[in-house]
Amino acid sequence: MTAHTDTAGSVTTVYQVNGMSCGHCEGAVSGEISQLPGVSSVKAVASSGEVTVVSAAPLDEEAVRAAVDEAGFELAGRA
Repeated sequence: MTAHTDTAGSVTTVYQVNGMSCGHCEGAVSGEISQLPGVSSVKAVASSGEVTVVSAAPLDEEAVRAAVDEAGFELAGRA
């Protein structure tokens, strides 16, 4: 995982997600993670499998895992 606190008091975390292969996949993962409390933005990139999440505070990894599972993919961990 790569996580750091931004100057605006937000936290950016990069997760690795297995199985994404297209824009629809990116949208499904982004949509589920964006529903987690405190999340302000999500950017999923299918070609690298990376999902960058900006949130007000560090997220519970199990909550992120559950959201990724709900989208039909597997959270490999933090990039």
